[in-house]
Amino acid sequence: MRKIYKFRLSMRKLLDQLEDNSISIIKETYSRSTNPIVLYSIGKDSSVLLHLFRKAFYPNIPKINFLHIDTGWKFKEMIEFRNQVEKKYGVKIIVKKNLDGEEKGITPFNNENYTNIMKTDALKEALSEGKYDFVYGGARRDEESSRSKEKIVSHRDKYHKWDPKNQRIEPWGMFNTELKKDESFRVFPLSNWTELNIWQYIQKEKIEIVPLYFAKERNVIIRDNEIYLYDDKRFEVKKTDLIKKEFVRFRTLGCYPLTAGVKSKANTLSKIIKEIEDSEFSERSGRLIDFDKVGSMELKKIEGYF
Repeated sequence: MRKIYKFRLSMRKLLDQLEDNSISIIKETYSRSTNPIVLYSIGKDSSVLLHLFRKAFYPNIPKINFLHIDTGWKFKEMIEFRNQVEKKYGVKIIVKKNLDGEEKGITPFNNENYTNIMKTDALKEALSEGKYDFVYGGARRDEESSRSKEKIVSHRDKYHKWDPKNQRIEPWGMFNTELKKDESFRVFPLSNWTELNIWQYIQKEKIEIVPLYFAKERNVIIRDNEIYLYDDKRFEVKKTDLIKKEFVRFRTLGCYPLTAGVKSKANTLSKIIKEIEDSEFSERSGRLIDFDKVGSMELKKIEGYF
């Protein structure tokens, strides 16, 4: 019992340190910004980031808008959750779509450049329209190899592009926030968190998240040994696909035809945490957009992706 108590105390201390560090990053960079925005993907990391912003400015509502890039192919439960969050917490969520891409009928099924067109192009257009200088995101270094190269305050040129060789050093957590005209920063307060930290913090703080993270019996499509939610009739079913009911959950959320789920019975936070502790795979192993070509995520980031 004493060992368990010490472990829980140690974990709580770590989470408190991570929280303090993230709030410090938010406050320091926010004070230097003139027109900031928070990227809101609706996922668990975005939920933690929103919670940290609310804590950083408590008891006031954060004087900053949130930006969601909506491709039109997000899980239905994600959109429902987004609308609930906006009403419950009184934050303004700006929704941006690539209307030109929609008019051209671009979908995950008919265009190999779907992510660049419907996500990256829409994001860059929204950031240029808003002329935001500090753009906050919930990315973490442990998610994927290219993100491990990311600074906490990551420089972007006037075209929103990222040059991994042209980033500024951050000695002892000190940030150089000088910008030239039309340049910007992506700020990542959760950089040093892990997936496990995120879930432990969600449990500790009782943060609401999209129900898709919890396992339950769902209508799914099995394709090439991957599991996809049969979220609506737009999913282009192949003759070789198997449609069935399966107990699944999602470790990461995105566009539903490009996000694979996992078989699971983890329907509580404690079970999810145990499942992650035992897992040998990254949460993003189910995101097809990360692996459509060699160095895919790094190439997307260089071009201005999240």
